[in-house]
Amino acid sequence: MENKICSSCGSTNFQEATDYIPLKPSKGSFLSAQKVFSFCMDCGIVDAIRIENTEIFQNKE
Repeated sequence: MENKICSSCGSTNFQEATDYIPLKPSKGSFLSAQKVFSFCMDCGIVDAIRIENTEIFQNKE
């Protein structure tokens, strides 16, 4: 990970993890995208949330 500093406790100990429920563009879609959380290992503050595979949400015209 890049050199992040926690805004809550000042730690530089960060980790990434995914949620067990993926995002889907609609109820009928089989496509999904993972949410990736970057968080401080010392105090638990979430620094960032990013979505992988964002192209499934783009309109297909």
